[in-house]
Amino acid sequence: MPDMGTPQPLEVRKIDETTYSIEDNGVRCMFFIGNERALLVDTGFGQAGSLKAAIAPLTSKPVMLVITHADPDHIGNIQEFDAVYMHPSEMSYYAQNAVEGLEVRPLWEGDTIDIGGRVFDVVHIPGHTNGSIALLDKANRVIATGDTISAGPVFMFGEGRSILAYMASMHKLIGMKALFDSIYPAHGPSPLQGGQIDKALAAAEKLVAGELAAVDPPFPIPAKMYMDDGVGFFY
Repeated sequence: MPDMGTPQPLEVRKIDETTYSIEDNGVRCMFFIGNERALLVDTGFGQAGSLKAAIAPLTSKPVMLVITHADPDHIGNIQEFDAVYMHPSEMSYYAQNAVEGLEVRPLWEGDTIDIGGRVFDVVHIPGHTNGSIALLDKANRVIATGDTISAGPVFMFGEGRSILAYMASMHKLIGMKALFDSIYPAHGPSPLQGGQIDKALAAAEKLVAGELAAVDPPFPIPAKMYMDDGVGFFY
């Protein structure tokens, strides 16, 4: 990940009475409140103050923590919690930066998370990482996709990244578009609409076909940047 410089304080943004985003210096955690418990999706960089303290005023209900994937900017405050849920395909990657004593629990494709009056389906969408997942709330017609969908470039270089798996996941999400209206990405503008998935697939196909121009990224990484129609990849 690029150097974030001097971190700014966490910013809690209210989307509706039971939905919040926590903005952490360019990465976004999602927070959903049910009748019985709350669901925290990802934990940010971990350099801008306590995430647990930021969400404490929002609810007194117990909090379930799920990570969409184990990139460092999504697990930075993970030590503040007792347990974390993730897809088993992500566990070996998470283990590289695991917190001692934190219980790791599995979430499989097709599992559901019921927080009381709100239910999320677990959708496995490998590509950005092996165990990347999305969380689909069909009743409220929203889906949280981590880094997989974005209005900016998706990191697609290094261990565990696969552009071919990513393309397969885009086909999968396109087949599910009738189930949601809004996408909550972990970076950039939010919410996004379903058409962003079609753009991501088209850009990936052009990348694989060698049809996108390579340009230098805005920060030093061992990859080039490829953009097409408002989406793209560091590859």
